[in-house]
Amino acid sequence: MWRTRAAAACVICRSLANSNYGIKRKSPLQNLHVVSRSIHHPYHPSLKFQRRPLRISLQQFSSLNRLPLRKTKLLNVKYGYQSYRNFWLARLASRLLKIRYLILGSAVGGGYTAKKTYDQWKDMMPDLDEYKWIIPDFIWELDEHIDLEKLIKALPDADDLAKLLPDFEKIGESFTSLKGIFSPGYNLVSEVIGASDLLLLLGTPGETAFRATDQGYDSDKQYKKVSDKEKIDQLQEELLRTQLKYQRMLERLEKENKELRKLVLQRDDKGIHQRKLKKSLIDMYSEVLDILSDYDASYNTQDHLPRVVVVGDQSAGKTSVLEMIAQARIFPRGSGEMMTRSPVKVTLSEGPHHVALFKDSSREFDLTKEEDLAALRNEIEIRMRNSVKEGCTVSTETISLSVKGPGLQRMVLVDLPGVISTVTSGMAPDTKETIFSISKAYMQNPNAIILCIQDGSVDAERSIVTDLVSQMDPQGKRTIFVLTKVDLAEKNVASPSRIQQIIEGKLFPMKALGYFAVVTGKGNSSESIESIKEYEEEFFQNSKLLKTCMLKAHQVTTKNLSLAVSDCFWKMVRESVEQQADAFKATRFNLETEWKNNYPRLRELDRNELFEKAKNEILDEVISLTQVTPKHWEEILQKTLWERVSTHVIENIYLPAAQTMNSGTFNTTVDIKLKQWTDKQLPNKAVEVAWETLQEEFSRFMTEQKGKEHDDIFDKLKQAVKEESIKRHKWNERAEDSLRVIQHNALEDRSISDKQQWDAAIHFMEETLQSRLKDTESVIEDMVGPDWKKRWLYWIGRTKEQNIRNETKNELEKLIKCNEEHAAYLANDEVTTVRKNLEARGITVDPCLIKDTWHQIYRRYFLKTALNHCNLCRRGFYYYQRHFVDSELECNDIVLFWRIQRMLAITANTLRQQLTNTEVRRLEKNVKEVLEDFAEDNEKKVKLLTGKRVQLAEDLKKVREIQEKLEAFIEALHQEK
Repeated sequence: MWRTRAAAACVICRSLANSNYGIKRKSPLQNLHVVSRSIHHPYHPSLKFQRRPLRISLQQFSSLNRLPLRKTKLLNVKYGYQSYRNFWLARLASRLLKIRYLILGSAVGGGYTAKKTYDQWKDMMPDLDEYKWIIPDFIWELDEHIDLEKLIKALPDADDLAKLLPDFEKIGESFTSLKGIFSPGYNLVSEVIGASDLLLLLGTPGETAFRATDQGYDSDKQYKKVSDKEKIDQLQEELLRTQLKYQRMLERLEKENKELRKLVLQRDDKGIHQRKLKKSLIDMYSEVLDILSDYDASYNTQDHLPRVVVVGDQSAGKTSVLEMIAQARIFPRGSGEMMTRSPVKVTLSEGPHHVALFKDSSREFDLTKEEDLAALRNEIEIRMRNSVKEGCTVSTETISLSVKGPGLQRMVLVDLPGVISTVTSGMAPDTKETIFSISKAYMQNPNAIILCIQDGSVDAERSIVTDLVSQMDPQGKRTIFVLTKVDLAEKNVASPSRIQQIIEGKLFPMKALGYFAVVTGKGNSSESIESIKEYEEEFFQNSKLLKTCMLKAHQVTTKNLSLAVSDCFWKMVRESVEQQADAFKATRFNLETEWKNNYPRLRELDRNELFEKAKNEILDEVISLTQVTPKHWEEILQKTLWERVSTHVIENIYLPAAQTMNSGTFNTTVDIKLKQWTDKQLPNKAVEVAWETLQEEFSRFMTEQKGKEHDDIFDKLKQAVKEESIKRHKWNERAEDSLRVIQHNALEDRSISDKQQWDAAIHFMEETLQSRLKDTESVIEDMVGPDWKKRWLYWIGRTKEQNIRNETKNELEKLIKCNEEHAAYLANDEVTTVRKNLEARGITVDPCLIKDTWHQIYRRYFLKTALNHCNLCRRGFYYYQRHFVDSELECNDIVLFWRIQRMLAITANTLRQQLTNTEVRRLEKNVKEVLEDFAEDNEKKVKLLTGKRVQLAEDLKKVREIQEKLEAFIEALHQEK
C-alpha cells in the first residue's frame, strides 16, 4: 500500500506540474511540505538547496517514475538540464524491458528496499505515536475517499486523472473547520516536520551539512568558505533553539492536556476507569506505608517498600524541589533556620482538583487559594512543633500529607530534616546525631530511592550529605543527584567546567543513576510556582551551560526531574512489592503460630478491641453500683460516720458534760456542744464520709475478681479510670447546707417513744464505752508493761520506765479508792503528795508523768462507772417517761446517746438518697467521659494495656492488614499493566 500511494503521489504531482494538463489552480507540488518534496522530488527547483543526489534506499523505485511525456522534457545533468531527444524505437525497447524490470525488481529488490527505507526514515523521524489522537480518523482512512485502482488505470489520460482527484477545496474547508479543535496537534505536527528539515540539514555521517540560499549555486560556494567550527556552532545554536521551542510547545500542550484531564476526571464515566485506577493506586500504596510507620517491628520484620527519600544539607533547597514537584508552596519557610523538624511523607497523586489533606484529618486545603496555602503551612508547622518532645530539636514522628492535582506525577516522597555540621545555641546537644540516625534509618532501606539535594551556590567541599549517601548506596543504584541553585552557581563559579564535573559525577565521591540541574526561584518566599517555572525556563534558554553542551537538555528543569523520579519509583515498586508481600505473609504465619501455642483459648484482640471490652466491663460495674440496696448504703454510712465522730463525741461532749454535778448542767453543756458541733464540723464530716464511701464501693466493684472470667490485663486500665473519674468528680456543695439543718433538728429531739428505742440506745452506749475501755486498758498496759502472768508465762520483763509508771499507777489507784467522786483532774497538792510518796520509796517521778498516768487511770475508772450506770438504767424507761420525778436515778447520758444514734440514722438516710439519686449518676457520667478521652489518647492505651499478649495481637492485626493491602495493591498494579 505504501509503494502504491507513493507512486500515485509522484504521478499526481508530475502530472499537475505539467502545464499542458490545463489545471489552473496552484500546483499541489508547491503545497507539499519540504520533507515530502525531498522524498518524492529530490530535483524539484522549489527546494531551497540543491545537492548531488545520493544513491541510497530513500529513493522509491517504480515503473511509474518514467511516464511518457507529451512534450520535450529536460534530463538532469548535474545541476542543470538538457533536452531529451524523442527516439521512439529506443523508448519502445525500454518499455518492453520495464516489464521485466517491474517483475524482477518488485520480487527481489522491492521488499528489501522498502524495508530499509522504512527503517531509516522511522529512525530519523520523531515518535508521534502519542499524538495520533490529534489527527482525525478520516485522515487515516483517506484511501476510502480516493479510488487508487481507478486512478492508476487512468494514469496515461491526464484529464481523466485530474477528474479522479479528490476535491481539495472541500478537504481544505474540512481542515479549516477542525483547525480550532486540533490546533495544538496541527502545530505540533508542523513543528516536528520542521525538525526533520533540520535533520536533513545535518545530513548523513561523514558529510558536511550546509545551508543553501535562494541565490543559487554562487551563494552556495560562498557559504562553503565558512569554517567548519562556525558551521557546527550555528547548527548547535539552531538545534538548541529548536529544542527549547519544542520544550515550550510540549509544556503548552501539557497545560492544555492538564485542563482536559481535569475535566475528564470530574466525569463519572466508564471510559475513564483506567485513569481512576491510576489515581487510586498510589493512594493504596500510601496507606500501606502509613500502617508500616505505626507498626512496632518487634519481630524483626523489615519495611523494605520503596519510597523517595529526600536528603540534603540544611538550606540546600530540598523543600523548594519538593514544592516544584508538588506544584504548590506547601511547606513553611525560614531564612537560615531549620524548618523541617520531623519527616514529612508527601503522597502525590492525580486528581481533578489541586488539594492537600492530612491522613488524620478530613479538611481539604485548596492549593489554588493563597489563604488555604497559608493555613496549610501553619498547620504543618504546628504539627512539627507538637511532635518534637521537650528537650529535643527534631522528631522521628512522621507527618503524612497527601497532595492531589491534575498532571502530578504519582509517587511517595519523604522530606527529612536537613543535615547539619554544627549544633548551634538553642538546639539540643544530640541534634546532629539524631538527624543522621533518622536519615540512615530511611536510606538503609534497600528499595528506597535517595534524592540527594546539593546546593550549587556553595563550595562542593562543604557538602556533608554526599558522604552519607555514598555510605548508604556506594554503587549508586538507587540515587538521583540534584544540583539546585544553578543560576547562582553559573554566576559565582569561576570555572563552569566544575558544574559539568558535578553533573557528570566526576567531582563527588558518590555514584548516581542520574544527575539533574534545577533552578527553584530567586530566593523570594512569595514567588509563585508559575513564576519560578518561567524563570527556570528563561535561565536555561539563555544559559551557556546548555549552549556549550556542558548540560544536556534532559538533565535540566524540575519537570524532567519529576518524570525521572516517578519512573524510577514505579520501577522499584514493581520489582520489589511482591517480594515484600511474601515476607509479610511469612511473618503472619509465624505470629499466628506463636499465638496458638501461647493463648489457645483466647481471641486475637488487639489493643483497641481490648479497650472496648474493658470499657464495657467498666460501664457494667458502674451500673452495678446503682443496684446497691438502700439498707447496705445506710449501714455503711452510719458505721463509717460514727467511727469518724465517736472520738469527738466521747472526748469533747460526753466526758466534759459527765463531770457536772446535776442533770440540768449536764443537758445544758450537751446542747451547747452539740450546737457548736453541727454548725461547724458535723455536716462537712458527713459529706466526706459519704464521698469516701462512694469511692470505696466503686473501687470494690472495679477491682474485685469475677472468678474465671477475670482478666488481669484490664487491672491497670480500671485503676486509671477509677482514679481519673474520682479526680474529676465534685460533690454537690448545696448538699452540706441542707444536711446541717437536718442534723440540727435530729439532735434537738429528746423524745424516746418506746422501750425498744431505749434499749437500743443503752446497747449503743455500752458498745461505745466498752470499745473505749478496751482501748484505754491497752494504753495502760503499754505504759506499765505486762502483768505477772505474762511475765511468768512468756518470760517478758518490764523496762525501767514501765516500773516507774507501774508504781505511779498504784499510788494513783489508792487516791481514787480514797475518793470515788474525785474530779477528772489532779490538784497540784495531790501531785506533790504522789511524787513525795514515790520518792520515799526511792523512785524519782516527773509531775508530767504523774498527770499523764492519772488521765488514763481516771478514764478507765470513769468508763467502768459509766458501764455500771448503763446496767442500772436498763429499767429506767419508766422513770424517763415521768421525767425522773421522785427518783434518784438519772439517765441523761442514755438520752444523749439516743440523740446521737438517731442523728446518725437520719444523716445516713439523707446521704444515701443523695448518692443514689445524684452522685452515682454523675460518677457514671464522669467514667464515660474518661473512657472517651482514653479512647482518643493512643499513648494512654499503650501505657495502660501492656504485655506480650497485647503486643502479639497488635502485631498480628497490623501484619494481616499490611498483607491484605499489599495484595490488593499488587492486583491493581497488574490490572494497570
